[in-house]
Amino acid sequence: MTAVMNDKYEAVIGLEVHAQMLTKTKAYSNDINEYGARPNTNVSAITLGHPGTLPKMNKKTIEYAIKLGLALNCKIADHQYFARKNYFYPDLPKGYQITQDTTPICTEGFIDVVTKEGKESRIGITRIHMEEDAGKSIHDVDIHDTLVDLNRAGTPLLEIVTEPDLRSADEAYAYLTEIRQLVRYLDICDGNMEEGSLRCDANISVRLKGVAEFGVKVEVKNMNSIRNVHRAISHEIERQIEAIEKGETIYQETRNFDAVSGTTSAMRTKEAANDYRYFPEPDLQPLFVSQEQVNVIQAEMPKLPKELLHKYTSTLGLSEYDARILISSKPFAHYFEQLIEATDNYKAAANWMIGEVRSYLNNQGKQIEVFPLAPKEMAALIALIEEGKISTSMAAQKLFPLMLENPAISPLELAEKNNLIQDAGEDEITGWIESVMSANPTEVERYRNGEKQLVGFFMGQLMKVSKGKADPKSANKLMREKLEA
Repeated sequence: MTAVMNDKYEAVIGLEVHAQMLTKTKAYSNDINEYGARPNTNVSAITLGHPGTLPKMNKKTIEYAIKLGLALNCKIADHQYFARKNYFYPDLPKGYQITQDTTPICTEGFIDVVTKEGKESRIGITRIHMEEDAGKSIHDVDIHDTLVDLNRAGTPLLEIVTEPDLRSADEAYAYLTEIRQLVRYLDICDGNMEEGSLRCDANISVRLKGVAEFGVKVEVKNMNSIRNVHRAISHEIERQIEAIEKGETIYQETRNFDAVSGTTSAMRTKEAANDYRYFPEPDLQPLFVSQEQVNVIQAEMPKLPKELLHKYTSTLGLSEYDARILISSKPFAHYFEQLIEATDNYKAAANWMIGEVRSYLNNQGKQIEVFPLAPKEMAALIALIEEGKISTSMAAQKLFPLMLENPAISPLELAEKNNLIQDAGEDEITGWIESVMSANPTEVERYRNGEKQLVGFFMGQLMKVSKGKADPKSANKLMREKLEA
C-alpha cells in the first residue's frame, strides 16, 4: 500500500480486553480456579450446568472489578443486575454466559498512554463488566476430533471495553502494555496472553480523513501476544484500505488472525446484541456497592505505575527512561522502593538496578523475586562507594560478583577479606602517578600539547599499577596536577 493511499484514510479502533481474575475459586461456584490442571478436573455440577444447580457470587470478583475501575478513573455503579447472554458453544455447558448487560460495574473511565514514538493519547474506557469464561476447545491434540476442556468454564473475567479512540496499531500496543502492567500491579490478573489469561479482540474500521461517520467495523480475534495485536491491526487497516480503493465491500464480520502468515481471514458474520437474547439472570440477586466499600478498597490500593513514574522523575530526579525501566514490573519497583528506603543516593540506586542487577537477572533467566541480595546489602555497597572505600568499577567488577556468591556476608567484610578496600594515601598515589608518567613519556608530552582526553588513559594505567587501591576521585585530581606541572 502506498503512502499516498495510507494518508487518505484514518483507522478507528476499539479494543475489548478479557482479563481472567486471580481468584482461588470460580465466578459462581466453589470450583478451583487454576491454570494447567488436568483436563476436566476443576469442574462440578455447577460448572457442568446440571439442571437444578444455582450460582453463588464470588465476592472477590467484585473487589477486583472495583480496584480496576478505580485505577482506570471509572465511575463505580452502586446498583447492578446480572444477565444471561445466550449462545451455543460446545465448551459452554449451560448454553448461556452469566454477565452484566445494562448495568456494568464500571463506566466512563480513561487511561493515558504514550507510544514508542512519544505520542500521548487519552483512551476512553466505555465500561468494565464482570462475567464468566467459557471452556476451551482444543483442535491440535487429536487429528480427527476437537477435544473440550471445561476447567476454564466459569473462570471469573473482567471485560474492559474502550471507546473507539485508538487510531493506530502503535496506540493499541501502548494501551495493552499499560493495561497488562496495571492488572499485574493490582494483583488481579497475571497478564499472560500466551496462556489466555489476558485476551484482546480488536474492532477495526477505516474512513476517509475528515469524515465523521465510522466505517464498517470488523472484529479480529485469536491474538496471543501484544505484538500479534499490533500485527493484526496493521494488516487489517491495510486490507480494508486496499479493498475500499478497489471498490470492494467491507462486511461486518469476525475474522481470525493467523500469526504465521500475519493475515486475517473470515470466521463468521458478526453477531448483533439481539442475537444473544439477553435477559435478567433470575438466580442471582441484584448487587449493591456502597461508597464505604469503595473507600475501603481505594485505601488499600497499591502505588500504581503512573504514581511511581511521577515520584521517580519529579521527587527523585531520575530520567523518564530510567523510571520506566524501574516500574516495568511490580516486583522490580518494589525492590527499588525498599532500596531507596536504605539509601538516599537515588541515582546510584537506579544505576545499579538498571545495570548490574538487571544484567544478572537476564543472564541467569531469573526474576527479581529470587535475587540473592537484600536491598539493605545493595545499599551497603552503594555506601562503600560513597565513602571512597571502593571504586565504582571495582565494586561492579569484583565486589558485586563476590556478594552474589556470598549473600550472607556483608559487602564491607567481603571487600576487606579480598583486599579491595581503597586505603592508599596521597603519597602512595603520587608514587604510582610518577611511575605511570615515567613509563609513558610520549603520552605525557601529547597531553601537555593539548590532548587532554589522555587523562583517561593515564587513569587506566594508574588503576592497573595500584590494583584498584587508589581512590579514583583523589587520584584523578592528583594526576591532573602532575600532568599540568
